[in-house]
Amino acid sequence: MLQNENNKILIEKKINILTFDIEEWFHLLDNKSTKSPSDWSKYEYRLESNMDYIFNLLIDNKLKASFFCLGWVARKFPNIVKKIDKLGFDIGSHSDLHQLVYEQSRSEFRDDLSKSIHSIEDLIGKKIKMYRSPGFSLTNSSEWVFEELISQGIEIDCSLSSVKTFNGGFTNFDCFKPSIIKSKSGELKEFPINTYNFLGKRIIFSGGGYFRFFPYYMIKHMSKKSKYMMTYYHPRDFDTDQPIISDLSLFRKFRAYYGIDGCYDKLDRLVKEFDFLSITQADKAINWDIVERLEI
Repeated sequence: MLQNENNKILIEKKINILTFDIEEWFHLLDNKSTKSPSDWSKYEYRLESNMDYIFNLLIDNKLKASFFCLGWVARKFPNIVKKIDKLGFDIGSHSDLHQLVYEQSRSEFRDDLSKSIHSIEDLIGKKIKMYRSPGFSLTNSSEWVFEELISQGIEIDCSLSSVKTFNGGFTNFDCFKPSIIKSKSGELKEFPINTYNFLGKRIIFSGGGYFRFFPYYMIKHMSKKSKYMMTYYHPRDFDTDQPIISDLSLFRKFRAYYGIDGCYDKLDRLVKEFDFLSITQADKAINWDIVERLEI
């Protein structure tokens, strides 16, 4: 069981982090028809054109950001990953085949992580030290994940959501700001998803479908009130012409497609009104000696 070792002051200034999860538009979690790689060939590929939204946003606003890439993307679209690296952005693993962590055995997770790391490293010639799970899909039974990450050279994890989400939720401890996770395999820096206390309930607002759902005035207000903010976006979040997967339930279609029309404009406004850092920049800005330590 994870326990808090102490409670200490984290940082002296506000930190907003800009990240992107690089996957195809059909990489929807918890959906049978898009789960298996054997199904993916049925769909058109849109990643190359969708990446233009992200590259243009970052270049136009002179921003740094961090990218979590699938190993599958590195093999299927090597030029995309090479361009991310050439532009000087951080690159981490987002798994190999975008599967829910809580549906994997430890050995399946280990093999998937290893394949993703090697696919990206072989392509760009640099060590991969960051990881984010698909859909923040760590649960309370996933403590072994941290040991596996450390054993494969991962130094920074961005997988934790300490509130329940559609795809998981790791509620063994409250982790809403950068912390150190201690395990018998070593230590790992954790940049979790942030939340906002709304009517007594913690809600996520800073990425993906949550960001698309809330109107901009609410996002701006919650961003102002948050001392730490971890954003995360996907290329599909900005693709207004992507097909609709027909066998999704009405609620699943809502989650997957609502708010795409205005998402790019909202993000463009956000990065113009707030300062953002990459994970590498944030890592250097934090005094890790005084952050909270969470022990497995």
